This record gives sequence, structure tokens and C-alpha cells, in this order.
Amino acid sequence: MPNLECRMYEAKYPEVDMAVMIQVKHIADMGAYVSLLEYNNIEGMILFSELSRRRIRSVSSLIKVGRQEPVMVLRVDRDKGYIDLSKRRVSEEDIQACEERYNKSKLVHSIMRHVAETLDLDLEDLYVHVGWPLYRKYGHAFEAFKLIVTDPDSVLDPLTREVKEDGPDGQAVTKAVPAMTPEVKDALVKNIRRRMTPQPLKIRADIEMKCFQFDGVLHIKEAMRKAEAAGSDDCPVKIKLVAPPLYVLTTQTLDKVSERDDKLLAEHMAKLQSANEEVDGDEGSEEEEEEEDTGMGEVDVENSGVGMAD
Repeated sequence: MPNLECRMYEAKYPEVDMAVMIQVKHIADMGAYVSLLEYNNIEGMILFSELSRRRIRSVSSLIKVGRQEPVMVLRVDRDKGYIDLSKRRVSEEDIQACEERYNKSKLVHSIMRHVAETLDLDLEDLYVHVGWPLYRKYGHAFEAFKLIVTDPDSVLDPLTREVKEDGPDGQAVTKAVPAMTPEVKDALVKNIRRRMTPQPLKIRADIEMKCFQFDGVLHIKEAMRKAEAAGSDDCPVKIKLVAPPLYVLTTQTLDKVSERDDKLLAEHMAKLQSANEEVDGDEGSEEEEEEEDTGMGEVDVENSGVGMAD
């Protein structure tokens, strides 16, 4: 039966000072034994002294069996197969980069494995002739797979493999042939498109807009017009009135937002809110607010004479 186990990358071992994704297998007297998930689950070890920069009061609070997390490679003994790792030396930037790379590699590996299993192929052979050449050319096979979604021929057709054949004179000659058969190419493209075709992500925000000038409705209308004009075909922006001063802003995008991006956006919005609270332009007496707190009053922007242009 064809081999369906294979490391994700061409290199058998990681490089020193590289962050890698591991899973904790068991905890011994001196440290924790782990599997390197990107390198066909080869074994590595984290000494207790490499768990934390602070004094360790409880090992169980720092590392648990079954947990997956990025760690730093300290030493690699290729002859003996020993890999020493550190948890305390990996930075936040290393963690983020490792997690992003691993998630991409895991998706690529899942697609490659499914193709090999479905067509009864050797997974390592598929990596040798397709996966790893794409890693070398595009930096990561994930980037190549993204292009394959819309233009598979330009990515896959240049891939070749060498075979030896008997020449006219009986001597063996080396010949370059396509790296995969049409059947394998078709299965790979179908799997990539099924797993990687981006789905639009819908985003909604409930917002509140007020303007206490006598022609405030016009100013709000202009702000809405500019907001919608900032959108595009790929990322349209729409604003609808709920009931003054409440509105709903909707948009959609093909770019997924990472947890880190979401955190940065939240921090930026908090700064904007803080800056807005410091502006005195909207401040007035309590009497004025009682008189004008309706914002746009009972005007329906969409159905009024000052509605947005079609």
C-alpha cells in the first residue's frame, strides 16, 4: 500500500533559531518530550530550565500533555536525531509567524494527503514532484495553491520530473515529462478549489450619528455618502437608517481578519473614541441637548427629499 505519511517540508530537520509547532507527548524528570508536527512528528525535548524566564513554581501550569504551541529550536543533532527546544525564548512575533505558517502548511498537507489517498498514490512521491517544488518556487505551497484556484495551468504545467528511457542506440537517456498525470492534476485542482476558494466575510457595525447644527441632517447625509464612496466592488460599504440616531453599516470582504488584526482594530477604535470624546464641538448645555437630542428628528433619510443620490 502506498505511503501516506510524510513530513510537510523538504528539510528533514528544522533549523536552529527557528520557531516550530509542537505537541506535548509526556513529561519526564528533566523535561517534556514533544512531537514536531511539521516534521513528521519526530521527537524533541524541552528541558524544564527552558520553560520560563521566571522561577518555575508549577510545571503543570506551563506545559500540559496534548497541548500544541510554538517553541524555539536550540540544537539539532542530525546524527543522533536529538532536537532541543525552548519555550521561554520564543517571542510573540515568532509565535504569530509560526502559527500562520503552520496553519497554511496544515491545509496544504491535508489537500496533498487527500489526493494521495483518493488516487492510491505515495504521499512523499507527490511532495517530491509537486509539493516541495512549489515550496521552493513560491516560498510556501499555500501561495501557489491560491494561484491554482484561478489559474492552475500556469502554476502546475511548468512542473516536470525526470525519467530514464532507452534511446535509439540502446543507451539510457534522461527525459523530462510532466510532474503528474492529467488525472492527478485534475484531482489536485478540484481539491484546492473546494478547500481554498475564498468565501465573502460579511461585517456589520451598529453606529450612532448625531449633529446638533440646524442643518445636521445634511452633514450626516454627507458623511454617509463619503463612507459609501470609500467602498469598492470587492468591498462595498452600505449604510441604512434604523431610527435616528441609529444606523447599520454593512460590508463584505474576501480577506479574513486574524485575531491579531481584530485586536489592533479594537485598539484603534478605542483611541478614536477617546479622541472623539475630547473634542468640544458636540458639547452644549443640557437644555440644548434636551431640545436637539433627537439628532435627525423623525426624518427618514432614505425617503426624504435630502436622500442619497442613486
